[in-house]
Amino acid sequence: MKKDIKQLLEFGIINIDKPSGPTSFDISDMVRRMLRVRKTSHFGTLDPKVTGVLPIALNRACKLTGYFMGHDKIYVGIMKIHEERDMKEIQKIIDKEFLGKIQQLPPVRSRVKRQIREREVKKFKLMEQNGKDIVFEAHVQAGTYIRKLISDLGDKIGGAHMLELRRTQAGMFEEKNSITLYELEEALEDTLKGTSSEKLAKIITPGESIRNFYESIELKEDNLDKIFTGKPIQNEDLIKKYNIKKGETVCAFSKDKFIGIYEVIDSDDIYAKSKFVMQPLSSE
Repeated sequence: MKKDIKQLLEFGIINIDKPSGPTSFDISDMVRRMLRVRKTSHFGTLDPKVTGVLPIALNRACKLTGYFMGHDKIYVGIMKIHEERDMKEIQKIIDKEFLGKIQQLPPVRSRVKRQIREREVKKFKLMEQNGKDIVFEAHVQAGTYIRKLISDLGDKIGGAHMLELRRTQAGMFEEKNSITLYELEEALEDTLKGTSSEKLAKIITPGESIRNFYESIELKEDNLDKIFTGKPIQNEDLIKKYNIKKGETVCAFSKDKFIGIYEVIDSDDIYAKSKFVMQPLSSE
């Protein structure tokens, strides 16, 4: 489905390469003002000094924020160890105690409740050492605090703290496909002049990309009016029968049109109940 610029701005996501300095909220607000949209929200906070991938949802795509945020993140950073240690020796400690399921207490300044949480570290590899400075890469479950991970490792090796951190991937959004605020400004020029929106359209990901994370079901067009008012999806509303487990989250479409996010019930005639439904705009 090819969407025009108006549709993309109404239900799209832009992958910003966040610079060091401003907060994630600051970047989200800058994008809102630059694109002149009603609302924006970011997918996962980065500390002011941290750079890298920061997806920004536009207008109605903000409703998808929670569904995009719960996916793995990849970071590259530099940590400084406080005592002279060989990188290979530290890697052995990491492999033994900091891979797989770990227990982590959020830092004091975090916005979440300070209670021990289980998180999964899928990769924590030391890449290069220059004296006490070590470059690392970490692939972690969403909600893992990298600064705390480095601090906890430091407790095992005589101290360590993070010098620099960059997020290179957040779910489907990668560093190679991110753009700087300056590049966004450049793409906006032609659109604002009224000559072409092609540059801007190329850097906005349609909100329908949510189907990359969840299985999708297709609905018949017959009962869409009732479904938009909150009617559960019944078996007779489905284009075909789906073999999806009860309790799974799915996204519903009718042809290329995104309908909403649902939980599979598969009980009697009811197949799924809504978590939220994307009401059609009056112009649609």
